[in-house]
Amino acid sequence: MKSFGIILILVILIIVALGSGMIWWGRSMLHNKDIPLKSQLIQAEEPQKVMVFFAHPDDEIAVGGTLLALKSRGHELVMVYLTKGEAGPTGGLVKQEELGDARALEMKNVSEILGAQALELFDFPDSGLKNLPLDTFKIVAREMIEKHRPDVVISYDSKVGLYGHPDHRMVSKAMEEVFLEDRNRPEFPIKKLYQVTLSPKQIEIALKIAPGFQRNYPKTGEGLPVPDFSVRTTAYFSTLVRMMEAHATQQAVFRDLLPYREQVPEFIYSRIFDREYFFEVK
Repeated sequence: MKSFGIILILVILIIVALGSGMIWWGRSMLHNKDIPLKSQLIQAEEPQKVMVFFAHPDDEIAVGGTLLALKSRGHELVMVYLTKGEAGPTGGLVKQEELGDARALEMKNVSEILGAQALELFDFPDSGLKNLPLDTFKIVAREMIEKHRPDVVISYDSKVGLYGHPDHRMVSKAMEEVFLEDRNRPEFPIKKLYQVTLSPKQIEIALKIAPGFQRNYPKTGEGLPVPDFSVRTTAYFSTLVRMMEAHATQQAVFRDLLPYREQVPEFIYSRIFDREYFFEVK
């Protein structure tokens, strides 16, 4: 019996050592040490209102851990989406013509998981935003800012749109221009505009293994903004998985965003993909 206990302890120690080694290796592959790591996006103790301004339902998954952390600290969340994502994959769950309604319902479920104060879903054409004037989205941005009075806004970047989606670029460019044009007005509520980005190492890996990045990421130019900092998200990974699962039709998309998640134990995966990156617009 005593020898069995010793063997069990040795097995546990070997498993822990292997897991720790995998975590160290994964982090070294994905994260640049020179990018500061924060515990929270917002350091203020008093509650702030945070608005996300995105093109598609599910775009929030790229910052889902950060949003969950903000909610846990008492900050308010407002979710704004310019399309219903009707041009995306269906996952074989609905007909293409039913996808917009299905994704709107999925987004409602995700906003409830997040505990969002408000959800705004517009009906601009998915994958057709580049065909509309930028001023159209600037008008929406100003309407949402006036209605919800956010202290902080999160969008994608305006140059690449995370991995090259033109809808992402259009929506983010609209918010960026509104922020830069209006931020000096005394009545303008937004104090900070953060854009979602990736570390240089993440981009390098994504271009090797993620088909979406390989197809759409620009081959020339400056690429994604270099992050100003990252936010630790490990504690919220299980709830982030619930959010992804609630977007039932979009599981193929998440395999690009978080590759091999289903093959690696969550304890290890959540400690490798343990941060989200941001660039501050100034």
